[in-house]
Amino acid sequence: MALVEGCKHQLEISVPVSEVEQESEKVLNEIQKKVRLPGFRPGKAPRNVVRSKFGGEIRQDVLENLVPKAFRREVEKENLQVVSSPDVSDVHFHPGEPLRFKVTFEVAPVIELGEYRGVEVPYSEPEVTDEQVMKRIEEIREQKADYVNIDPRPVVDGDFAVVSLESISGVDKPVKNDEMMLHVGDEGTLKEFSEALRGMSPDEEKEFDVVYPEDYDRKELAGKTVRFRARLKVVRKKELPELNDEFAKDLGDYQNFEELKEAVRKALSRDAEFTAQQEAKGKIIDKLVDAHDFPIPEAFIDRQIEVNLETQLRQLAGQGIDPRKLNIDWAKLKESQTERAKRDVKASLLLERIADREAIDAMRDEVDNEVTRIARQRREPVAAVRAQLEKDGSLRRIASHIRTEKTLSFLFENARKTA
Repeated sequence: MALVEGCKHQLEISVPVSEVEQESEKVLNEIQKKVRLPGFRPGKAPRNVVRSKFGGEIRQDVLENLVPKAFRREVEKENLQVVSSPDVSDVHFHPGEPLRFKVTFEVAPVIELGEYRGVEVPYSEPEVTDEQVMKRIEEIREQKADYVNIDPRPVVDGDFAVVSLESISGVDKPVKNDEMMLHVGDEGTLKEFSEALRGMSPDEEKEFDVVYPEDYDRKELAGKTVRFRARLKVVRKKELPELNDEFAKDLGDYQNFEELKEAVRKALSRDAEFTAQQEAKGKIIDKLVDAHDFPIPEAFIDRQIEVNLETQLRQLAGQGIDPRKLNIDWAKLKESQTERAKRDVKASLLLERIADREAIDAMRDEVDNEVTRIARQRREPVAAVRAQLEKDGSLRRIASHIRTEKTLSFLFENARKTA
């Protein structure tokens, strides 16, 4: 008998007496062969003595052998796709009787797909303006700037001061930099540095305090007042290259400045198009999630919550924050993640179902290209990277990611786009 509630199933399974007795004899024989009992040669102890002395072990081995086998048999007979660890309960195991037990587990949901082609989504091809092109070129120009030493004189706003800097007090670990360049008066420079350096001349030394903001990106300095000793070594000015054909040629295979502008425009267009399409794809999948109602396995939700929390913890660690030192209510945090996890799981299941329906899959060359890209990034042989990715399961995840992205692109291509 089977009880069904959403994705949760419960089976009452019975194993015939004949099968139980056959397995019991098999286990008894195996134990008899390996046990050593006083007064008997190895493997020659009487069966009734072995049965009496090792009854608990025999019972446990029979259950461990028969329960999974009987469960698999019933699942295959019912054609169920199990997605959680089975929970066995109400075990009845007595001599001369069938083995009976209940097992509770979750199965993958049956998803009845509604209409997924022609989803209406706001989208228009992004346009790149001349101002955006020139802004990007100016950023490139800044990267190509030269900083040249100027004749000794007092520092003024706009100068780039090269200083030898060391902390005197205020920090646990000393801060020292023999050659630090600071843009005096710039909004990106802490005001205490600008105020201290303004008016200094090369070879002059000065001590001053710097009050770091609470949200400063270097956590060891955030919120602290540090006293520094600085010696001004040299004053520099920034020289920007002229925006002309020579500038373009220095950057790459461009004949003139107009070619550079066109290349920048195309690159910005690609980036803008990618961003706009990703946003549209997100809206499409949100609409599909809202339009489809089906049960979601709790095991999938729990797994997704774990993935989401691990991602957040890695982000904190990347910012230099130790999550163990934070007063986090993990139960409350997990609860707050539940609805988001449900939608993420639902979206994933829908995309898989649509991919199945449309026969969308990752091609071998697509996976190969990604493996090659990773190998280049790691500067390792492709074959070695592929072997490692296959071993740790990453190759399968790469193929799954490619399939998902292709399915999202299919949905976008077949959507009804409105301005």
